[in-house]
Amino acid sequence: MKKIILFLVLTVSFSTWSSDQNSTTHIGKIVLGSGCFWGAEKGYEALEGVIDAVSGYSDGKGVKPTYRDITKFSNKFNPQNHAEVVEVTFNKNLISLEEIIIHYLESHDPTQLNRQGNDIGTQYRSIVLYEDEAQRYLINNLIEEYQVLMEKEGYGEIKTIVKKLEAFYRAENYHQDYIKKNPNGYCPDHSTGIKFVRGPGKKNLDNSQLSIGKHIVVIEPEGYCPYCERFRKDVTDNYLGSIPLVYRNANNLDGLAISSPTWATPTILFLDGGVEVFGNQGYMSPKDFYKALGFFKLGDSEAFRVAFNDATDARFCKEYQVFKNTPDGVFIDKLSGAPLFDTRDRFNSGTGWLSFTKPVDGSVYRRADNSYGMRRIEIRSVSSDIHLGHVFPDGPNGLPRYCINATVLEFKTRSEINKSKLKEKV
Repeated sequence: MKKIILFLVLTVSFSTWSSDQNSTTHIGKIVLGSGCFWGAEKGYEALEGVIDAVSGYSDGKGVKPTYRDITKFSNKFNPQNHAEVVEVTFNKNLISLEEIIIHYLESHDPTQLNRQGNDIGTQYRSIVLYEDEAQRYLINNLIEEYQVLMEKEGYGEIKTIVKKLEAFYRAENYHQDYIKKNPNGYCPDHSTGIKFVRGPGKKNLDNSQLSIGKHIVVIEPEGYCPYCERFRKDVTDNYLGSIPLVYRNANNLDGLAISSPTWATPTILFLDGGVEVFGNQGYMSPKDFYKALGFFKLGDSEAFRVAFNDATDARFCKEYQVFKNTPDGVFIDKLSGAPLFDTRDRFNSGTGWLSFTKPVDGSVYRRADNSYGMRRIEIRSVSSDIHLGHVFPDGPNGLPRYCINATVLEFKTRSEINKSKLKEKV
């Protein structure tokens, strides 16, 4: 009787596993493109825990998913071309998606656009095609981490595309296990040699730079966090300020003096010399974030009173004296770093305040100001909502005069802008 019961249990267990392997929580899939799929496929198959690696095509429109079609000269620079990719199926109990993405980034040069070495064309683009939001979140975090490591070694911007998978097309049979079939076949190594550093349960990122000067640290979990994503979308994706902002998880704060609890995500920490000045647990609106940043960066200063208490600079203040004759460039929001006014639109009004005929498109908004018994139109920054000044109808040649407080501005030359992310904002 015991033997019959044991046989039934084993039979049920086996049938539950084998009836639909992909329906179990142990199996994961990810589609990765890093140039020629022959060598990439071999690399994934060598990882313990990878069940299968299949060469194929994905992310194309209007092009047949065949090797002959994607390699046509007419498709070489076609942005709608399919990419050579590998569909990786893995056992989550033996290898994590994080480990696979680390292998992926380390095994090619993700800073190259539409090529890997001598393999040139859109079919060789660096691309990750995810299945769900949890995967996307982890992938983007790892790419951001790797970007820091790449920049330290002199590499440029990572060009890897991250998109939701729409369809995967298995490549022709002769492409499958190509290197196994042809051990002397084409298998270039385009890796940069830059490695992630890992220890038990932590990322082991170098925090030494966070002990020098002011920094903003945003703590996020390894997995998906809707409030973290919302904070990125509303605030940090558009942040261009001069105080560096970095992301960490709660296990990677070595060497920092943190007093706030870090179990809630996001947690936003404001550090000076590696020591927490203050922190916030949970989502912050742009207005709340920039008010906190104002305290952190400006302290008890005239600039803070102008920005948040609607005060006005003293006429001919020292900041005005510095900014009135700058070289060609752009004045930016002192907190958000967003471009506000261009020197091309500056003129000398003789009033003792910076004057412009117009702002950078979409950078400011107006509202009525009836304080002190006057009827004026106030100008505020769209990005940080700080007070900037007022606009009057008495500019040159019938144009407006934007009368702006210098203490809430910073300045970038045109050449500095062309080297930074500000370029796309101006």
